[in-house]
Amino acid sequence: MMADLTFSPFVPWPILAVFALGIFFVLAFAAWRGFTGWPLRLLAAMGLLAALANPAILREERTSLTDIVVLVIDETASQTLSDRVAQTDAAQARITAQVARMSNTVLRIVSLTDGTDNRGSLMMTRIAAVLADEPRGRLAGVIVVSDGQVHDAGLDIDLPAPLHLLLTGQPIDWDRRLIVENAPAFAILDEEITLTLKIEDQGRVPTGLPAMSPLIVSIDGGDDIVLEMPVGRAVQVPLKLPHGGMNTLQFSVPLTDGELTERNNSAVVQINGVRDRLRVLLVSGEPHNGERTWRNLLKSDTSVDLVHFTILRPPEKQDGVPVTELSLIPFPTQQLFMDKIDDFDLIIFDRYKLRGILYASYLENIVRYVEKGGAVLFSAGPDFASANSLNRSALSRVIPTRPSGRVFEQGFTPQISQLGHRHPVTQGLGGVTDGAVPNWGRWFRHVDLDPVATFGKVIMTGVEGRPLLVLDRVGKGRVAVLGSDHAWLWTRGVEGGGPQLELLRRLAHWMMKEPELEEEALLATANGVKINVVRRSLSNDPRAVTVVAPDGSETTADMQQTAPGIFEAQVVGTQMGLYRLRQDDKTAVVVFGPAAPREFEQTIATPALMAEAIGQTRGGVIEIASGLPDLRRVSEGRAAAGRGWIGITPRAAYTTVSTSKLPLVPAWVWLLVLSGWIIFMWLREGRK
Repeated sequence: MMADLTFSPFVPWPILAVFALGIFFVLAFAAWRGFTGWPLRLLAAMGLLAALANPAILREERTSLTDIVVLVIDETASQTLSDRVAQTDAAQARITAQVARMSNTVLRIVSLTDGTDNRGSLMMTRIAAVLADEPRGRLAGVIVVSDGQVHDAGLDIDLPAPLHLLLTGQPIDWDRRLIVENAPAFAILDEEITLTLKIEDQGRVPTGLPAMSPLIVSIDGGDDIVLEMPVGRAVQVPLKLPHGGMNTLQFSVPLTDGELTERNNSAVVQINGVRDRLRVLLVSGEPHNGERTWRNLLKSDTSVDLVHFTILRPPEKQDGVPVTELSLIPFPTQQLFMDKIDDFDLIIFDRYKLRGILYASYLENIVRYVEKGGAVLFSAGPDFASANSLNRSALSRVIPTRPSGRVFEQGFTPQISQLGHRHPVTQGLGGVTDGAVPNWGRWFRHVDLDPVATFGKVIMTGVEGRPLLVLDRVGKGRVAVLGSDHAWLWTRGVEGGGPQLELLRRLAHWMMKEPELEEEALLATANGVKINVVRRSLSNDPRAVTVVAPDGSETTADMQQTAPGIFEAQVVGTQMGLYRLRQDDKTAVVVFGPAAPREFEQTIATPALMAEAIGQTRGGVIEIASGLPDLRRVSEGRAAAGRGWIGITPRAAYTTVSTSKLPLVPAWVWLLVLSGWIIFMWLREGRK
């Protein structure tokens, strides 16, 4: 029960003020002129004004409200390190027990999780949201249990109560992380690129650690390359990309005993590899209709550097014309096939046969070129089945098929083989699906390739279903044999033509080892919170993929066949960082956000980021490792923390249940008093 004095005037306050002002001037004039009796009249006027003001007693029935203490538990990823979870649980239990012993006080427990889109720990934003939900008049204090690594410390919030930080972590904590300071977004193949990396130690680093640390480099999950790198200093690392398209480079340093986590020991960089120019050597055995088509097709691509070698006058043609009148300079066969052969990305033999122009040593060098990673395409004409066939030279060691000696001179429509419907070079070529008959123009010559003596993969067939396009891997290189010289008919649009340009582009990219055209490949891409996994294979065996999350946990997902040779699966990613995928001997990597999320960029506990906000509320910082604090009540405006204790400010909030108002002096009492006073003054004045 609370009682207050209040007024309920019988007339409006402005009228009462004018009346009081008039009385004051009249009495002031009487006092100035020396009139008698003005003090008694002043008392009567004051009594009349008091009666008109109608003083009353306001009584309120109040119910006290409890004070609210907010406990914010940091549950972000960095709080899982070391023994911070146990420290957090102990602090929560301690604060809960102490608030329970305080009268008229309740505890609100809220949690903070990782911010979306890798924004880290948004502690101040969370506290601001709590203030919006809780009545400010009842807030007695905010206690935060955290490692202090917040990423919105600059957010200004108006706290009406003390803010305290119970700091997790240990004074001896230390950590090592790998930083990529500079990396290009794309690079030219076969040209060296430079990335700037740094190994940084944080916290109380133990003495005696080596000044150098191994740096493990892996490209697309392949074999590791181990380098030595100094600690604490930025170093430029030179690398060359192995293939075109997206290259995923993973850098990591080994886990050192005692460091907090290895989640920030890795970094992933994705660099798009582009070819400066595709260098092609086209060797035409004789002029024919397809020669110009090959030349125009290759010259139309601005990214292709073409060297075209055509034999116009074979050695057996002796017509008496002096050699000096046939050529200004001799053709540089020595330079092309011996000295500069490794500069070419692709060599095409178009209807070439043995004529003694290319010496056996040149052909041996081409074999070496293929075995060390080169690519050769044979576009076979009738001579491929003759005694002058390249198959009768040293090149037979890399040619993946043998001619039977027959040449079919009849119309046929090229078909995609059963294997070809699974091979990326011909899969869906020209929109043809598995089992469909292609609506392409016919070819009219097919060099018969013996299916018994075929060592490569037959992906297209011709007359009577016999091999037409055969692919093979030889050493580190790749070889293709096209058993017809009539592909140019598609370019000319004969009988509707066909997808020669698309076929040649795919064939060239496969021979250049582009990842998207590998017949055995494991690919993964991140889409939102899902990982789309694609396995390309020439077999139809059931598939399952193993996914290793950033924290090391493994899950297995079954893959479903969505097209011939294509298996797919979707995996939901629950963590930011680097995911590793493996299936049989194939591996892949994919990244959600950075390989080391923002929560693991700085892992050492610190109160520095929240110090300003804590100081503004006269709160304090207590290290849990040094002991848990006591909870006290302190007056508003006083220091709210000390050694081994933190304080909350009682708010004395309440709600009003009911109110009542009683006049201080009843109206009839005012009437009697004022009437008696007037009679008294009249009698007194009358005697005088």
